Amino acid sequence: MSLSPAVCPVGETGCPLLQEVTELRQQVITDPLTGLHNVRYFHNSLEHELERTRRTGMATALMMVDLDHFKNINDTHGHENGNRVLIFVAELLNSATRKLDLCCRYGGEEFAVILPSTELMLARQVAERFRQALEESDIPLTEGTLKVTASIGIAVAPDSDEIEPGALIEMADGALYEAKRGGRNQVRAQRPPEKDHHVTVDERDALRNLFSGD
Repeated sequence: MSLSPAVCPVGETGCPLLQEVTELRQQVITDPLTGLHNVRYFHNSLEHELERTRRTGMATALMMVDLDHFKNINDTHGHENGNRVLIFVAELLNSATRKLDLCCRYGGEEFAVILPSTELMLARQVAERFRQALEESDIPLTEGTLKVTASIGIAVAPDSDEIEPGALIEMADGALYEAKRGGRNQVRAQRPPEKDHHVTVDERDALRNLFSGD
């Protein structure tokens, strides 16, 4: 989801206020620490992408990322270094995902990534690429470096099902908690159950009559 171009509030071509308006609009949708989109923009964008899924039948995937043992990082190394970790992770998340993916800071040490037009297999590949890159990184602190890992949950809205944003977030969070319970530093995934295509007795009789020639 993208914002429409800023328009000069005084209607001038060489508008002195245009840059200021653009910067203010950007601040409204941006997390000030990490530079990623904020949670408000995330919710609006997820609703937009799910509407696209309903119209086109092209899947939307959601990736929830939570840093492992982040409280210990703040307690041991201080909040300044905790912020350094968050900034590093945000930059890595941007570089490890695709240009069409929308990276957001969901809150605290949790991040969310919307993956448009993406099935489960590809979403897993994107998530695993980021997980591995983070695991192998040495994050610079004020003194020394630090190794950090993340647990990742994925959920997919596979077609034109009327799945709501809150339900997709809940599914991704459920997969994230599975990753935590399973030992952390891993990717888990969920997707809505397949629709029940069981044929009723009446439908079976109607089909039989249709093809029996009676």
